[in-house]
Amino acid sequence: MRNLPKSGSSANDPRPVDLSIIIVSWNVIDLLMDCLDSILENSIMLMTPREERMRFEVIVVDSASEDDTVDKIRKHFTRVKLFPQTENVGFVRGNNIGIKEAKGRYILLLNPDTVVLGNALKDMVDYMEDNADVGIVGPYTLNTNGTVQPTRRRFPTIKTAFFESTWLQPFAPESLLNHYYVRDLPDLAIIDVDWVQGSAMMIRKEVFDQIGLLDPGYVMYSEELDFCRRAKDDNWRVVYHCCSQIIHHGGKSSEQISVQKHIWFQQSKLRYFHKYHGWMVAQALRIFLLASYSWQIILELIKTILLQKWSMRRKRIADYLRVIRSGLRVT
Repeated sequence: MRNLPKSGSSANDPRPVDLSIIIVSWNVIDLLMDCLDSILENSIMLMTPREERMRFEVIVVDSASEDDTVDKIRKHFTRVKLFPQTENVGFVRGNNIGIKEAKGRYILLLNPDTVVLGNALKDMVDYMEDNADVGIVGPYTLNTNGTVQPTRRRFPTIKTAFFESTWLQPFAPESLLNHYYVRDLPDLAIIDVDWVQGSAMMIRKEVFDQIGLLDPGYVMYSEELDFCRRAKDDNWRVVYHCCSQIIHHGGKSSEQISVQKHIWFQQSKLRYFHKYHGWMVAQALRIFLLASYSWQIILELIKTILLQKWSMRRKRIADYLRVIRSGLRVT
């Protein structure tokens, strides 16, 4: 039976919790169990700078999974704090549920399709202990195949919005994307950045106390961008920490809802630009995005005539039509 070591949270332990690890999961039980196993292996190294065993807790918010997530967690990880939901609450709401339950001085938002490597948890906690002005830390992240997954960014500009993650990206000025993806700085470094990817993001409890929870107007995507911007506006540093490493398999929950993923991604992008660049910019971007999906439909029709593969292209056209029908309303 897998379980948390004695350094984990216990109702009878009077000491304060140092670290709360929050995982929102939906239909990825095998990946979730690997993630929890990696946390347990990593926890052996969870010693504070005073060399006292760190007290931590693991909180899993299950978003109404249809697999056997709840049963397996209850059976194999009895000291995990499990909060099963009766509906799919989404990534942001799920994390906010966990944050409200968290007791730790530091809170790690962690995707279920991740594996914590080495002493990553200790390194991030130690760094925040030594740097009181750091509010958020993100680790060095690897893809499943061992390549580097870029997880640090600068804030997107209006120009970035029309190129990044659109059909125009291949035509973007190289300097524009290099700046956005922080390609001018080495991967193996500890550096201040504007924001870090939400697949693994450690946050000081005081940051939540000062700026609030994740914005529930986002279902998923861009919520970490928004949160980091709010934190930096409140004078907290955001740091990319190369010595803390994880593997992120990437998008395993969202793969189950490919069309809705497109809609949420674009709506989140529009919400961010509405909040920080105004209604007119967001509307212009919305029109551009809807036109882009219309153009993709035309291209698929042309490819169908020239290259056939009708069944595949018919699905793509149907997906793009669903995105257009959603209207990508700015919220």
